[in-house]
Amino acid sequence: MCTFWKHVLRGTFSFLALSFVVLPGCREHSPDTAPVTDVVTLTYWPAPNPQEVAFADTIVRQWNRLHPRIQVRMQSIPVSVSTEEVLLAAIAGGTTPDICSNIWPGALHEYTRAGGLLRLDRFADFDSVARSRTPDPLLQTFRSPDGGFHQMPWKTNPVMMFYNRTLFEESGVELAPRTYSEYFAAAQKLTRDRNGDGIIDVWAGERDIRPIWWQRLFDVFPFTIAASGGRTLFEQGEPAFATPATEGVFAFFQRCYAEGYYPHTYFAGGDPFILEKKATQFSGPYLVATLQSLAPRLRFGVVPLPVPDDHTGPVHTYGDYKNIAIFTTTRYPAEAWEFVKFMVDARQDLLLLTVANQLPVRGDLLTNRMFAPYFEKNPMIRSFAEQVPYTRGVDAAPDLKELFDALSQEYESCAVYGRKTPSQAVLDAQERIRAIVDWNR
Repeated sequence: MCTFWKHVLRGTFSFLALSFVVLPGCREHSPDTAPVTDVVTLTYWPAPNPQEVAFADTIVRQWNRLHPRIQVRMQSIPVSVSTEEVLLAAIAGGTTPDICSNIWPGALHEYTRAGGLLRLDRFADFDSVARSRTPDPLLQTFRSPDGGFHQMPWKTNPVMMFYNRTLFEESGVELAPRTYSEYFAAAQKLTRDRNGDGIIDVWAGERDIRPIWWQRLFDVFPFTIAASGGRTLFEQGEPAFATPATEGVFAFFQRCYAEGYYPHTYFAGGDPFILEKKATQFSGPYLVATLQSLAPRLRFGVVPLPVPDDHTGPVHTYGDYKNIAIFTTTRYPAEAWEFVKFMVDARQDLLLLTVANQLPVRGDLLTNRMFAPYFEKNPMIRSFAEQVPYTRGVDAAPDLKELFDALSQEYESCAVYGRKTPSQAVLDAQERIRAIVDWNR
């Protein structure tokens, strides 16, 4: 049993005690307490951020008005350390909602191992619904190792490179870098003393130097996907991390720190990109609204991630997906499936764009005339929409948090502190990943 799972189980009883106080609606799944009525009530948990709560509230109101006999009650996921811990604890205690739209694919193995999720391809029209929205090659990446689909692909946040146009112009950098060499050439000019006090106060970039597992989803992992033409950490279920592409990624970040383009520090006083302390940032489309709200005068652009100098073809990246699932505790699977289909309808996807500025996982984002007015008004988001076909998710592997913990520690040792060569760090990371996978089989 993995460390993460043990940690979750230890916290289960305290969570369940709280859930009966703040989540009384979850108990409606018990046959002994369900009221005798011809109205079906479903519980739906969206992500707790304000934009998605607003979206969820809108579609639930629409659904309830159109379906008086199948009512949906929306309640955002209870605040905790992470959504994954909340859902795993709820699965263990049998207090899950009927539907949740904040399913990170990296935790799916834990959910299915605990018997928490329905197979959605049990429904006769799953294939037609899923394929009408998501290109089949991308859809297949969401298939579980058991051959089934326990998640409906819903939204994606492709990781791209933001750059500060003002800092670029002040430094004499005319174009956003496309390759590693171009990035280093720009970094030499961008990293400087801007206020003239003799101390460097603007850097080409910056990453959180702490070995926190999920931070690697915004540097090493998307850069590896980009450098390798779309490969991830595994191939055919086996670790395949030690590649020339990954070694090149470690070398890229090692040079960024060794030559002072990135600071060896952690900014605790605010976002350094908003504060114009760094010229580039790797993030998803949600940052656009944040910048427009908190830094309306900041001039920025968005481009694909830098790639090796000899790279050819499109640039891939990490998609940072969040998907929809139905839990096995539901008493109304057919009704829950109808609501899921309603959620992924093109009209609701348009609401996802306009209300939450979130990109639906659709193959026709840029060709469907329904979405055209939105992208005309939001050209920056269009850049992310163009990246959607070239996104990849995390692998369907157990104990993914532990795997990224190991990767983070090797990255820190090599890139941040220069204690290992890129080739040694990559080999060590693969061996640690293999040991974790073998231990938990």
